Amino acid sequence: MSTVYINSAACISVQDTLNDNFLDHLKSENTVLVLKAIEPNYKEFIPPAMSRRMSKTVKMSSVASKKALQEAGIEKPDAIIVGTGMGCSQDSEKFLKNVIDNDEEFLTPTFFIQSTHNTVAGQIALGLQCHGYNFTYVNCSSSLEFSMLDAKLQILDGEADNVLVGSTDEQTERTMELYKLTNAIKKEENLPVDYLNSKSEGVIWGEGSSFFVLGKEKTENSYAKLKDIKIINSLELNETQQFIEDFLVKNKLKNEELDAVIFGFSGDSASDVYYKNASELFPNSSLLYYKHLSGEYNTTSGFSTFMACKILKNQEIPEVMKINDVKRENIQNILLYNHLGGKDHSLVLLEKA
Repeated sequence: MSTVYINSAACISVQDTLNDNFLDHLKSENTVLVLKAIEPNYKEFIPPAMSRRMSKTVKMSSVASKKALQEAGIEKPDAIIVGTGMGCSQDSEKFLKNVIDNDEEFLTPTFFIQSTHNTVAGQIALGLQCHGYNFTYVNCSSSLEFSMLDAKLQILDGEADNVLVGSTDEQTERTMELYKLTNAIKKEENLPVDYLNSKSEGVIWGEGSSFFVLGKEKTENSYAKLKDIKIINSLELNETQQFIEDFLVKNKLKNEELDAVIFGFSGDSASDVYYKNASELFPNSSLLYYKHLSGEYNTTSGFSTFMACKILKNQEIPEVMKINDVKRENIQNILLYNHLGGKDHSLVLLEKA
């Protein structure tokens, strides 16, 4: 089977990840219930007349995708695949508010047209004049993993040489209010959050956009080999270790051969038990976590994939991500394990390019 490479990685998040030296300034975010992404000056990337008509997630994705393509040295990809959990929530809310305010009459279609989940992939394609395969996955917290799996199949089947793959989710005021009512977001009295030893349910919510170029050829910019992906919708706690071990056996790897494992500890005591259970498998690996840097959201695994790519390329793990003190001199294999609220479990295996 041919190898698929991650040849570029760009990310907009609650950290200043567009900055080249962002790794020196990573800081834990555990005292605010809702984290906002650090957005760039969009005038540098998007004409102001266009920017005014774009929602936040479209603007973030346009910039992140442009940065990813520039790093990969590609003007136009063969395919564009985007994963999102909530899509263009801002325009959805605006449309529904108009429906209510105008008593379902005299509605303009603009907000409805721009509220569909595939708006992001469509806008990127329009900007690039890319007429190739264009697809959007809406699979909750495994949306990016499905997108990468599709891209890998496109490349291995000879349908594409370079695929732009991304993940994006934005916040909206009303949705955040609803999440607080359902206790999906933590209460004020549970702050600051101890992500690794939380005793309360709920999370700190974030947002962001991550884009990657996957290709069949290794380049001088290549970050990693995308070895394998495994996704399952539901999993009992006592099945977690077997789920991971079966994945490693399939890839001819022993537990101790993993140099680092990145877990999605979110501070939600009800669902973090999966990560605690899984971490017992890897006493000799560097155990890492990341949602204290990004917040929780449907496609937060884009941030962890971005960080894993940086770790493999730089051969250095940021101190703020470490759970244990195990240190490997040569970081060759990284396993990423993520879920959202105990659903949609995913495993992604990356190897140094």
